[in-house]
Amino acid sequence: METSVKAKSYTYQEYRELINKLRDEGYATGGFDSEDFLRYTDLNVARMDKWDKRYDLSDELSEAIANLDSKEKWVVLTEGWCGDAAHSVPVMAKIAEASPSIDLEIRLRDENLELMDQHLTNGGRSIPKLIRYNEEGEIIGTWGPRPEAAQEIFLEGKAADRPKSEITVDLQKWYARDRGLSTDQEFKELLKK
Repeated sequence: METSVKAKSYTYQEYRELINKLRDEGYATGGFDSEDFLRYTDLNVARMDKWDKRYDLSDELSEAIANLDSKEKWVVLTEGWCGDAAHSVPVMAKIAEASPSIDLEIRLRDENLELMDQHLTNGGRSIPKLIRYNEEGEIIGTWGPRPEAAQEIFLEGKAADRPKSEITVDLQKWYARDRGLSTDQEFKELLKK
């Protein structure tokens, strides 16, 4: 069950506006002002812009959305500098936009560590992390931090002790080749459960 403290949440549009506002002030989400985090943020803004313009839900995912028979609240923990989030949060936003049954709330991970720590991935605060709640406020599922095939690339790189920068390049290449198909498929299956 979610904590009783009301956390600051954003619509997708508000989240995008927050990232841009902070960036204009010389910051990334989380209060970071290093050149690395600012560069990651700039890259991710361009990536999200691309997904917003080019990604369309598959017919199968649209059908799964149409077949939802109860209300859900989706809480997404993320940060504007997260490369994986730049590829999947726009997809989640399009899903929620297509369904009157899904209420999407985006929250910054570093402002919601108590909730994040209840949904770790392999012991880490990996994002984005989607937590699905039913109408009664019970958790009915989670997703994240990335599609399974991308997660395999990440875990294999980590097991081989490859530099994080190399793993990140491999992931970004994978996202470009995949064109959202894996994310689309995984959300279709998620909604059928």
